[in-house]
Amino acid sequence: MQTGVRPGPEIWLRGPAGGARPVPPGGGPSSPPVPSPGSGRPAAGPPGAVTPRRFSWLATHGGAGATTLAAVYGGQDCGREWPRPADPSSVLLVARTHASGLDATVQVLELFRRGETPGGLDLDAVVLVADAPGRLPRPLDRRIRLIESVIDVYRVPWVPAWRLGDLAGGPPREAEALARLTGAAGRIR
Repeated sequence: MQTGVRPGPEIWLRGPAGGARPVPPGGGPSSPPVPSPGSGRPAAGPPGAVTPRRFSWLATHGGAGATTLAAVYGGQDCGREWPRPADPSSVLLVARTHASGLDATVQVLELFRRGETPGGLDLDAVVLVADAPGRLPRPLDRRIRLIESVIDVYRVPWVPAWRLGDLAGGPPREAEALARLTGAAGRIR
């Protein structure tokens, strides 16, 4: 038994995944070279110093919002490609809250669960970006709760300014937990 690992249903998602294997067409991001262990992790600083962890934003489908989130929160935008060896190995999956976005998220989570991702990647959380303003329909909310039962999920609300390309305002207050995770908390609007 490993020590230092949080117990809970998400335990199968934590830590390095197995070796690189091809991904079936349409089953998720394509498979570039395997990252070297520990790549993308912050260098150790003085004792007691806190260094924000860097993340690779990995889109589970086209239009998920990984590019916008990387610009607002910092980190590496990997698009739909697996992080490269020089990219941070800590991964945040990004999807929209519509049905196909949630389906794509479950498919990529399943790849991590089965160990069919490049080695050395740490899946940290799923980031769900609102696909429209307003409340989420109940069937979609139920699907999100299922995802939350196996991994941490951060929700980002609809931000009209982002739709117009205005990313200068910083992270929205409703996504403060994500801002704390990524070290962007000082830029909350």
